[in-house]
Amino acid sequence: RMPKCVTKLAAGQLSHRLGSLFILTISFVFLLMIYWRRGVDGEGQFYSLPTQSACGQILPTASGNPPQPGDMFFVETSERMDPSYLFTCSVESAARTHPGTRVVVLMKGLASGNASLPNHWGFSLLSCFSNVEFRSLDLQELFSGTPLAKWYLQPEHQKEPYFLPVLSDACRITIMWKFGGIYLDTDFIVLRNLRNLTNSLGMQSQDVLNGAFLSFRPKHAFVERCMQDFVENYNGWIWAHQGPGLLTRVFKRWCSISNIQTHMNCRGVRALSPEAFYPIRWEDWKKLFHTISSTELHKLLRNTYAVHVWNKLSHGTRLEITSQALLAQLYSQFCPATYAKMKED
Repeated sequence: RMPKCVTKLAAGQLSHRLGSLFILTISFVFLLMIYWRRGVDGEGQFYSLPTQSACGQILPTASGNPPQPGDMFFVETSERMDPSYLFTCSVESAARTHPGTRVVVLMKGLASGNASLPNHWGFSLLSCFSNVEFRSLDLQELFSGTPLAKWYLQPEHQKEPYFLPVLSDACRITIMWKFGGIYLDTDFIVLRNLRNLTNSLGMQSQDVLNGAFLSFRPKHAFVERCMQDFVENYNGWIWAHQGPGLLTRVFKRWCSISNIQTHMNCRGVRALSPEAFYPIRWEDWKKLFHTISSTELHKLLRNTYAVHVWNKLSHGTRLEITSQALLAQLYSQFCPATYAKMKED
């Protein structure tokens, strides 16, 4: 007969083995669940959805309601459905700096209704931010009830050399008039919350306004004048005539001035100095790719809300993402999920 202590030891070893087997079984099931959770698309191909750690904190859920005053808007007027790193960084940085705000991305190429998003890493990455919402851009519906409705229905405009930029100019002022809120181009990196900048737009230089950032209450009289000027003084053959040129001439008439610097705040509309949104002038866009110390970067951006990257000029330039280039540091700090994807690629 075995001593009682040996019997207890044998029973304990058996219990330990059963416990270990149970833990291994649970671990296997858990890993299997994670594997399947990575997802399968409609064609049976596997793709990885971004994890919570890639997005940071879980943000408030965005509703499916119509746009509300205070929403943020990004617009893609072409048919492109393959968001670039900069596009993704723009939306991600806006979502992170505005956790209580719905960030609406309007895309002309996106199917209307409840169709699923395309299988592209950019949509998967941004969808993990619960305050980001993708919507189809119905241009005829957007312009309906505005002075731009008739303009949009004239097919000859589509033959003009700058039609897509002009269409974007038309969309942003219409969105501001109908819904209000904040509009940003998709080549901004947002550094700070913009909610306190109501009825504002930025100066890109000493006497030129730019509509890459707009923030207005709905049905504002200044924006209504912009829509009227868009139609009355339309010229789609001159670069920027319907964009910075329009905003500059309307603001000068609004304030009865000949130089914006003499009166940057009048009748409830503010023109913000260039350092607020355009700390890098378009003429100096290559500085985005130059090495800069963190101290110099902080000094440069101490009064900046968002940095315009001038994608039309900079998009073909190679960026060493792990370097201390100004743009690389912005990606790293303000859109870390996009930055991680860039390093991975």
